[in-house]
Amino acid sequence: MLQNNVLLDLAKKYGTPLYVYDFDQISTQYQKLVSAFPDYCKVFFATKALSNIHVLKHLKNLGAGLETSSLNEAIVGLLAGHPAKNIIYNSNSIDFAEICEVVQKGVFPLIDSISNVEKLGKQFGSGVEFGIRWRPNINDGGYRKISTGHAHSKFGIPIEQVDQVYKLQKKYGLKIVAQSIHTGSELQKITSFKKQTSVFKQLLAKFPKTDILDFGGGFKVPYREDEQEFNPALLTPVFESLYKDLQKTFQKLYQFWVEPGKFLVASCGYLVAKVNVIKENPEQTLVGLNTGFNHLVRPMYYGAYHPIEPLVNRKKPLKKYTIVGNLCETDTFATGRYLPLVKEDDFMVIKMAGAYGYEMSSHYNLRFKPVQVAVLNKKDFIISRPETLSDLTQHQLLKND
Repeated sequence: MLQNNVLLDLAKKYGTPLYVYDFDQISTQYQKLVSAFPDYCKVFFATKALSNIHVLKHLKNLGAGLETSSLNEAIVGLLAGHPAKNIIYNSNSIDFAEICEVVQKGVFPLIDSISNVEKLGKQFGSGVEFGIRWRPNINDGGYRKISTGHAHSKFGIPIEQVDQVYKLQKKYGLKIVAQSIHTGSELQKITSFKKQTSVFKQLLAKFPKTDILDFGGGFKVPYREDEQEFNPALLTPVFESLYKDLQKTFQKLYQFWVEPGKFLVASCGYLVAKVNVIKENPEQTLVGLNTGFNHLVRPMYYGAYHPIEPLVNRKKPLKKYTIVGNLCETDTFATGRYLPLVKEDDFMVIKMAGAYGYEMSSHYNLRFKPVQVAVLNKKDFIISRPETLSDLTQHQLLKND
């Protein structure tokens, strides 16, 4: 984890707002997974959490594959050096033409609608190996917006429609070699994974060509001090029990997949900002930063909590602050936080910002996105350059302008 003095030096060197990523922390998180899981379990990073090509290259060097949610994510993964066979593509509400492009690039598709299963059968017959993403009616995740396996979720093919997929398999000779379930994000217990094992057993009776069981991801990371990180070792006995049971029942060996996102990159990321103004209002003291939800939307969109602190601790009695952004919009990072004395022109850091921070950022109010900097082996380097006005306008200007 990066110390505040290091972040302060980087803020002065590169300016703010600034995203900083500790690549050594990514390595630590990845090692937690591979140390806990059996060798028949492969880790695929959920690219949507942080798709910077340098991050993807680092994960490739560690040995991870990629889980992608769009053609462009898959292409960037290929540019980062990941072999196509190590990239999964989740086709949630995707146009079939995009699925065809993914197939042509050799990326492994997971199909999540009856409609696209049939289109794939008509187009490729038995010529393409692919997997099915199922909606198992297992309700799990931190809260509703990040729960994906429940009965009203848009994700996956409802498990009740298994016979329809089975008939399409017979009709077109489909090579359905993977079964995939992802129940949600912020998973803290192994309950849902245990429930998945019974679903997988039912599916294997219908789809004997299956070689891969994909458990999804969503492992809990601790945003608050009193929260506990998901312990991947808890999953090991679940995997081992299922693996032995399936080997005995079906007389074959299977590969297990997991698709973590936050677990690998949330704790590696820091959003560093400068204090523009302090407003001593009768109701509250506002700390106005030179960033906003255009750079980190999670607190406004999800009501998410992030640790926030000044980079210089004056060690005076704590004071209650509301920390806000600089957008022309309700733009609050935190309310009622007790912090050491904060002054204008101070630097502050929003921690646990590696996942879905820069990735969900925008140019709202026509403000630039932050520079991104990585730190590896105590050396820092830019992984996305400062933006210019032409970055904001070049796609809007026409020949006759």
